[in-house]
Amino acid sequence: MTEDQEAELDEQADDVDEEVAEETADGLQDGDFVELEYTAYTTEDEQLVDTTDPEVAEEEGVDEQGQEFKPRTIVVGEGHIFEAVENDIVGSEPGDSGTVIVPAEDAFGEYDPDDVQTVSAEKIDEDDRYPGANVQIDGQQGYISTIIGGRARVDFNHPLAGDDVEYEYTIADVVDDREQQAAGLFEMYLGMEPELWIETDEVEEEVPVEPDDDEDEDAEPEFETETVEKETLYLEATPQMTMNQQWMMGKQQIGQDIIEKVGVDRVIVQEVIDGMGGMGMGGMMGGMGGMGGGDIEEALEDADVDADEIVDELEGAEE
Repeated sequence: MTEDQEAELDEQADDVDEEVAEETADGLQDGDFVELEYTAYTTEDEQLVDTTDPEVAEEEGVDEQGQEFKPRTIVVGEGHIFEAVENDIVGSEPGDSGTVIVPAEDAFGEYDPDDVQTVSAEKIDEDDRYPGANVQIDGQQGYISTIIGGRARVDFNHPLAGDDVEYEYTIADVVDDREQQAAGLFEMYLGMEPELWIETDEVEEEVPVEPDDDEDEDAEPEFETETVEKETLYLEATPQMTMNQQWMMGKQQIGQDIIEKVGVDRVIVQEVIDGMGGMGMGGMMGGMGGMGGGDIEEALEDADVDADEIVDELEGAEE
């Protein structure tokens, strides 16, 4: 047996071992949707990093930031939480809890003194020229550590750089409902849960026709219309959502991620425009409301204007 043949057999054996391991694996695995409750603090000064607990949020004074504190839906193995926590979750069951210490380099990075720079105060808006202000300089996000005269020291490290993080979690549940899965992903990306639902639609598609064996290879491809079923995630786009910066900048990537993870064929975003209470276009056109959908002659009569006189005047102007 040659070396290449031996290598191929070894590779096939490895593939079989992986398949067996996947079939016999117990507990949660990569790709599973779970509902997670957690609270994370820095280990040294116990500064709150993040939480899903409304009581903790109230104690720490962060409950008035417009965020809803409740269990969060994540996909195991997709980097939605710290990798060390994901690794701890694999093999667990709903109801299990754990505590993981995430080292600084795997949390928000080690503190780098070179990322503290002195810049001209002229680069900073006057309202932000004070220690602790968050600023953006040349596309980099940082905060002012000191400011003296016309110079400012700006720290471009993450505010929690250099801190280990203690992460306590409880697996509240496994999320099997696909609409709930999609809602959880949207909340993670946008900070809000839009109204959504999944339906199976019949859609007409142009599909290529298989050429005959004796057909010219250079001939133009032919297409025919077929009716196919597509599983569609419908999404109602509220004004709050359409103005969401994350959605405006990354709707294509978000939609594609939802398609892949939830397993639908497409995402359709529906924009809803509510009625204006009978106001019509008139309220937007400076006093023409009565003419928007009513009878023009009646409107002219109400205004005590003779329509024939207007016509005569227009014809005279043309002459």
